[in-house]
Amino acid sequence: MSEYTWKILEDAHQALRTVVSGVPADGWARPTPCEKWNVTQVLQHAAGDQLGYSSTLTGGPRPTEDPFSPSGHLDGDPATYVEAALRSSAAAFAAVAPDAQNVPTPLPQGALAAPVAVGACALDAAVHAWDIAMSTGQPSPLTPEMARTLMPVATALVEPLRQWGAYAAIVPAADGDGDVEALLRYLGRRPDWSA
Repeated sequence: MSEYTWKILEDAHQALRTVVSGVPADGWARPTPCEKWNVTQVLQHAAGDQLGYSSTLTGGPRPTEDPFSPSGHLDGDPATYVEAALRSSAAAFAAVAPDAQNVPTPLPQGALAAPVAVGACALDAAVHAWDIAMSTGQPSPLTPEMARTLMPVATALVEPLRQWGAYAAIVPAADGDGDVEALLRYLGRRPDWSA
């Protein structure tokens, strides 16, 4: 079986990896754009979702706790914790052919075409990287190129997920919005959010 490199997934994983390494020691309990969760909980959710994708694809280990009810308690190094999840999902998607039409996902939509399935996994990592960055005073890890790539995925998948609270309502557009702001608003986030 050949391995395929998904650039958008690599970029999203690197964004999450970078912001996690930049969280200050006193930053883990800070509030986030995910109103009910602090930084640790967003990290647990993001890592759990990555494991959810990889376990759905491979039958491998599932997250050890519910990604939608994160405890906020993390034993060990956060960077090591997230790295294991990122490596797991990257390896799982490396075995997915670009033209595959029925790629299993943990989403209610079920199996999706490969670019959409990979995009969904990348979208989750990228937006939660942004959440953590904004909570801890770091620069946005989202680039216009990432946002342009992820927006079609978001518009294809997000609407049915709003009913379960996975995404808040769309935030109205504002003058001067670029690709990043448009994506964030579509995902129910205020681009000017701060802790």
